[in-house]
Amino acid sequence: MANSLSPASAAPASRHPLGRLLDAVLYSSAWLAVAAAAQTAATLHQWPPLAAGGYHLLALVFAATMLVYNLDAALPFKHREPAGTSARKAWQQRHRLLLLGLATGAAAVAGFFFADGWWRYFPLLTPLVGLALLYSWPVWRWRGRPHALREVPLLKGFVIAAVWTAVTVGLPALLLGRPVQAVAGLLGQRFCLIMVITIVFDIRDYGRDRRAGTRTFPGVLGIAWAKRLALAFLVASVALGLARGAAPLAVVLPALLSAAVVYAAEETRGDYFYALLTDGLLVVQAVAYFVF
Repeated sequence: MANSLSPASAAPASRHPLGRLLDAVLYSSAWLAVAAAAQTAATLHQWPPLAAGGYHLLALVFAATMLVYNLDAALPFKHREPAGTSARKAWQQRHRLLLLGLATGAAAVAGFFFADGWWRYFPLLTPLVGLALLYSWPVWRWRGRPHALREVPLLKGFVIAAVWTAVTVGLPALLLGRPVQAVAGLLGQRFCLIMVITIVFDIRDYGRDRRAGTRTFPGVLGIAWAKRLALAFLVASVALGLARGAAPLAVVLPALLSAAVVYAAEETRGDYFYALLTDGLLVVQAVAYFVF
């Protein structure tokens, strides 16, 4: 399944309409936005009932995820890079105007829901917004060229995990007035889970990051040890989940699937392996809390 994706050089017209639709959902970050909303819903589900403010937060998280990731995909320098065999990158380069349009629409939706009482939290949210936007945007110059946060050695995964944890756990806690100490276990569990996902994606980007000089865990430790580190974060996530009293099946079963994905991760895996299956782990983990 993972290697069945057509190469980037294939003509778009040769794709089946359902394949083109799936590409659009995956590569426009809509599936990733669903994952972020699902993770937020799983957090809110643990502190019922889900009132109107909770539904508004889900819409805000979905829109904000679409905004940040589509802006990142539409960065000018990314459209000057060769797509190579990446169907995802080729799709995004062909549809840059669409990505910008989706980002604009998402900004309008996020602004609408943000105005729904969230302005009072703006001082607290400013660092989070800054991290999300500065992750890929080269905003400072050093040694004659611009740099972004993702280029700081080994910082890439921690920034992503921190932002995702703050959004999917911190914002629900803020909405419902939960103190930090009451959600510390869930914050740690979610952070460790996202670190697993980021290391898997660093394996996907291993060659590109090495060529760009970006030092990630696979580049520093090697892919085999990076997988071991991802599994260590996964074990920590499971331990924190069980320690805080989460349903064992809701924690253990998604963790087994996550371990299988970590084991199977390779730089040569197809785009569907990462865009559909790896991001899908976040959806599965969230749904498990509703099932068990």
